Amino acid sequence: MMLETLVIISLLGCTHSQETQSMTLEEKTSIRHQIIEMFDHAYGSYMKHAYPADELMPLSCKGRVRGQEPNRGDIDDSLGKFSLTLIDTLDTLVVLNKLEEFEEAVRKAVSDVRFDNDVVVSVFETNIRVLGGLLGGHVMADLLKQRGEKMQWYHDELLHMAVELGHRLLPAFNTTSGLPFPKVNLRYGIVNPLSRTGTESDTCTACAGTMILEFAALSRLSGESVFEEHARKALDVLWERRQKGSDLVGTVINIHNGEWVRRESGVGAGIDSYYEYLMKAYILLGDPVFLQRFNTHYSAIMKYISQPPLLLNVHMHNPTVSVRSWMDSLLAFFPGLQVLKGDLKPAIETHEMLYQVTKQHKFLPEAFTTEFRVHWGQHLLRPEFAESTYYLYKATGDPYYLRVGQSIVEKLNTYARVPCGFAAVQDVRTGTHEDRMDSFFLAEMFKYLYLMFSEKSQLPINIDDYIFTTEAHLLPVTLSITQAPSQANATEDTSVSHDEDLFTHSCPSTETLFPNNPSFAKTIRDGYKYLTGVGRALHSLPVREIELPLHDNGIEPMEFLKSMGISLTSLKEMTLGDPTTQKEQKGVYRVRIVAEVGATTEEEAVVPHVVQLISPPFLGRTVLTAGPAKFGMDLTKQEHGVKGSIVKASPYTACGPVENAAELKGRIALVLRGDCMFAAKARWLQQTGAIGVIFIDHREGSNSDETPLFQMVGDGDSTEDITLPLVFLFSCEGAVLTAALEEHHNVDVLLLPKERQLGHDKMEKPISMNIKLLLTQEGEMEDSVGGPTLQFVLENEEVFSKEELIGSEQQDGRTQPCSADSSQSLNSNAGPET
Repeated sequence: MMLETLVIISLLGCTHSQETQSMTLEEKTSIRHQIIEMFDHAYGSYMKHAYPADELMPLSCKGRVRGQEPNRGDIDDSLGKFSLTLIDTLDTLVVLNKLEEFEEAVRKAVSDVRFDNDVVVSVFETNIRVLGGLLGGHVMADLLKQRGEKMQWYHDELLHMAVELGHRLLPAFNTTSGLPFPKVNLRYGIVNPLSRTGTESDTCTACAGTMILEFAALSRLSGESVFEEHARKALDVLWERRQKGSDLVGTVINIHNGEWVRRESGVGAGIDSYYEYLMKAYILLGDPVFLQRFNTHYSAIMKYISQPPLLLNVHMHNPTVSVRSWMDSLLAFFPGLQVLKGDLKPAIETHEMLYQVTKQHKFLPEAFTTEFRVHWGQHLLRPEFAESTYYLYKATGDPYYLRVGQSIVEKLNTYARVPCGFAAVQDVRTGTHEDRMDSFFLAEMFKYLYLMFSEKSQLPINIDDYIFTTEAHLLPVTLSITQAPSQANATEDTSVSHDEDLFTHSCPSTETLFPNNPSFAKTIRDGYKYLTGVGRALHSLPVREIELPLHDNGIEPMEFLKSMGISLTSLKEMTLGDPTTQKEQKGVYRVRIVAEVGATTEEEAVVPHVVQLISPPFLGRTVLTAGPAKFGMDLTKQEHGVKGSIVKASPYTACGPVENAAELKGRIALVLRGDCMFAAKARWLQQTGAIGVIFIDHREGSNSDETPLFQMVGDGDSTEDITLPLVFLFSCEGAVLTAALEEHHNVDVLLLPKERQLGHDKMEKPISMNIKLLLTQEGEMEDSVGGPTLQFVLENEEVFSKEELIGSEQQDGRTQPCSADSSQSLNSNAGPET
């Protein structure tokens, strides 16, 4: 036992010393060559197997063409049939000194890429990836041409393409507020009836606030001021709509009236690049207004959101309250932004926390809890952590960050490399892959890694002459002096008082930050070395048992626990394990599920949905109340809902491979609740090509009158891959639907929010009247009764028995499995007008 302990201590010591020792020039050269080989593998696989498609599917070894692969929802809005990965990679080729490949790629882009496509794209993604890629490519091509080395045939073709694309994005800014629509049709714009967009009312803060670098550069390179004007206007609106008391902004805003839709505030998904672009707009354009705004926001971030080493989301109106107990991986860019600001200490602290999480899980999970457990297990090969590592190395010169960069390279090669490129990781806990290699992997990851291990003399350009966009495209900082903004572009100076420091108006200086103290960064890092418990022995703690009250006794409580960041092991598995090791597991609880709790909280109100039967003989008169899901397609954003024929899945629980996949393709699947999680069922059914799922409760007799509606939740991991519309029917309403299917075989339904059901605004209110019945013998009617009367004559020979009466009512369709409130009559003649 002692020998084993000594070996473990020796290994830990070796790892620690490797992280702290300097890196030789030969080591850096070796790693740089490895990065080039990895890039060649990824870019070569795209060009061989995918081009001219937008992205590579590295597991299938083919291109992802929108419309030919199963729809992934909003993720596919990045794809516009414009060879996305090629354009996104253009300036990376120059940074990696692949000038021959760059010239060939520019020729392909000019000859093959067209933007007159009838496709709806994300304004944000198209701006940062395609417009930014074209501008970065143009700047590089122009530079090489001026040197007389390459590109002598080039005559601003990429710039002309950028101007065309810019004009195709401009219709998105046609709103009353000046905030852009989140989507636009490249061919038809917004208002055209053929555009299939323009109905959205909300956009994220980052989506509206991450336009200024690309649009301003486009204006100054082309001479058309309209682009910069619109981008500045959008930033003005966001600044004006900030919460004046806290100086924070929310995550989602209404593009028409400027009201906040989601008020949580952080530095991760939904807000991230808004802050980044305020700082970088000052660097690129020289306008002090952007720096003043950034400094104001930054002070608020450090006051409310930053809780070193954590960065937590808070409520913008009540910023002392944290609104969630997990962080998303996109916030990993923030230490790099703090380096630009000159605030090194919190940058080092947060970066070290992120590094410890990667050591625990191999990669940064898409989201992780404040206790560093996996919240969403996906890793999409995001570059933000490498970006911050690069900035910290350039700022400190500490070889520790080269070792961090080396670990990124090694983990990509070990855990993400596949024969046809690099594949995203579906779950960092299992290491399973996902068939996607997003364009940002080539645009950003390889730039930051290559620059980290390169000397200035080894680069074909002076990297200090450029600012990185959020997609790592290169824009020259000389734009601010070579092309002065027009008077129309000037933003009003709205100065705000805030605490100023040494670097409020200047770039950071390492000599000033830590003079004669090369170990400055290490002294900060050491306090977070064992933050996640990785690298040191765990102290023995007893297994404690707690009881949690949870709703229902089915499988969904497991999802509730996972959403809290609690990892679950069944008592059976623990019993089978080694009893001696159980007691040594840190923070392990046995959980016993008991009792029920109330339904959804008021803050998370459930939007009622319906399943409306629209085929004959129902014609929209049968409407079943349904519950929504927190994942999958958001039906509240689908103007006309989702229409399709219903088919029962086989097996009915759909907890494994579906046997009648061909029958389900293009149809809406009926599936029984139970045996596995909603998300698992949805994934199996999505693979069949189904266009929607209706879950039916397995608890007999449940109905929407007696049981509150609830929202179905995922399985604790990311459900971004699930894009189907999902609704839930209680047993009573489900029986109506299955009975209709059995009787008519071909039943079409409409899935949509209750308030949008067909005929909802045309239904007449039922007429009520008071009828006074007087029971008299024949011929004894009182003469004193005035006004209209109804006379019922009961003859002895036509008295029905109880059983006959019930049977008659059932044949007439008047007795239903559910009450009239939860579903209207199944009989086609018993509509609202009856």
